[in-house]
Amino acid sequence: MASSRVANKFRTAFNYKGYEVTRWFPGHMAKGLSRMRRQLRQVDCVLEVHDARIPISGRTPRFQETLSVRPHLLVLNKMDLADLSRKNEIEEKLQRQNVEHLTFSSCNSFKDQDVKQIMPRVMDILSSSPEYHKEEDEDITLMVIGIPNVGKSSLINAFRRMYLKKGKATPVGKDPGITRSVLTKIRVSDRPSIFLLDTPGVLTPNIPDVETGFKLALVGAIKDHLVGEDFLADYLLFRLNRHENFRYVEHYGLQEPCDQVMRVLGHIAVTMGKSRKVRMDSGTGAVIVHQPNFQVAALQFLRDFRQGALGPAMLD
Repeated sequence: MASSRVANKFRTAFNYKGYEVTRWFPGHMAKGLSRMRRQLRQVDCVLEVHDARIPISGRTPRFQETLSVRPHLLVLNKMDLADLSRKNEIEEKLQRQNVEHLTFSSCNSFKDQDVKQIMPRVMDILSSSPEYHKEEDEDITLMVIGIPNVGKSSLINAFRRMYLKKGKATPVGKDPGITRSVLTKIRVSDRPSIFLLDTPGVLTPNIPDVETGFKLALVGAIKDHLVGEDFLADYLLFRLNRHENFRYVEHYGLQEPCDQVMRVLGHIAVTMGKSRKVRMDSGTGAVIVHQPNFQVAALQFLRDFRQGALGPAMLD
């Protein structure tokens, strides 16, 4: 209750300071989107992997053209990091966006129980599709799509681990855009014979508004430095306070919730023992002083949020 009273004095709106996050569309992603569309005739079903913390605003309209011509399953990944108290509301919104088939999965590693439920769903979707006609021994090809850093490669590797008892087939990383190979065909099952096409994450080139851009950045779909680590950390602090998620207070050993990001980052830096030397003019000459390393602290703040250390989150 005391924390809520303190938070009543906090910001009710975030000042984006004229920031624009309108264009982040690397060349390899544009090329990948074009080739993905050309390959749709070879695909039986589309698996769209997305972050459960941004189930609505993060999905790009460019996928809708693709999803309308092939059976589609939306996999909302990282559900263990998401606040799903409004799960029914989210499902209703997605249904209004013509999402017929939806499933949830836990975290980036894709546990076996999550993988086990996905393939039967795919087979049910295909069997009920009027356009699907396959002989028993014919290959089934699935296309994996999604924005960067939602776990597409982890899903492919989990399929191979479960059905083929093999290791990684595609690189996995925390930075957006690590999957550079375009439309690599990877076998994930022998019986039935199933292949997956792995595609680079495709992010809409025109993010509709700056808030959507910041949401994407918070979950790691846009590289931190394109927004600015300290600016993004300030947005994270604003979101946590607005939702009265004060777990960061205990996690970092603060006395109470705080609305000043530099104070929070300074405390984190001191706790981590991270400082940097700064040359300052004392009036009688230059002196070297030690200041908290705010950038390192901001990165740690963001990392803790993304790993769930600050509690589950829902950004939509």
